[in-house]
Amino acid sequence: MSKSCILFCNCGAGVITLEKSQQIKSSLETLDADVYQLDDFCGIVLGRKDFIRAIDQQYERKIMIACYPRAIKNLLTQNDLEFSGLEVLNFRELTAGEIESKLQKDYSFAEGKVSETRIESGLDVPAWYPVIDQPLCIDCGKCFKFCLFGVYTFGDKKLKVVNPLACKNNCPACGRNCPTSAIIFPRLKEGGVLAGAEPGTEVKSKGLAADINMISTLKQRSALRRNIFRAGLVEQAEAERQKALDELKNTSKGLKM
Repeated sequence: MSKSCILFCNCGAGVITLEKSQQIKSSLETLDADVYQLDDFCGIVLGRKDFIRAIDQQYERKIMIACYPRAIKNLLTQNDLEFSGLEVLNFRELTAGEIESKLQKDYSFAEGKVSETRIESGLDVPAWYPVIDQPLCIDCGKCFKFCLFGVYTFGDKKLKVVNPLACKNNCPACGRNCPTSAIIFPRLKEGGVLAGAEPGTEVKSKGLAADINMISTLKQRSALRRNIFRAGLVEQAEAERQKALDELKNTSKGLKM
């Protein structure tokens, strides 16, 4: 078993700029390492499970340059895949220079001749679909009820993504309705929790003599802002769902003609 490899997810969804992607590629070409250029990792875990399993057996440690670690790890779990020794460098947050520095200093990749392999997903469409963070999911079924395209099943109060490629590209509407931020769309360009960032935690007050009335007022204002924000998300989700439905209807009309 080889010690380690580098996997670079070049998904093409626009989550990083083409310039940044090229900078990362150029830096990888200078390393003495086994590098795998992945075209659409979301699609590879669906269409190339043989590759994932082979890499897991071949290497002790996998350094993946991709989006949020939470998205990557739940993506693998949802598709019944395991990557032991996986560490993720988040290219949404790290600069190309920081990634290069970490590969050399933290992971001891020296300069040299690269061994590079390109891996395609084998799918005919971009693999846009929801990923469930199971520890956060409360199996309320809201996403199942909201989705119009048969992506989910919800039986015995258990939610599953069973038809991922039925999901409509660039429609994260169901995720905006999730009360626990358990739904992830890794290819979502806007980033944030819905794209796989860790859900935030409330800052606790440290003052022992805090003004109780002031705290109560702030809590009421915070609750009001949350309600307004939630209402905005619901409206946005409804608009996204309707857009996806309209696109589907127009496609169907075009096929009939």
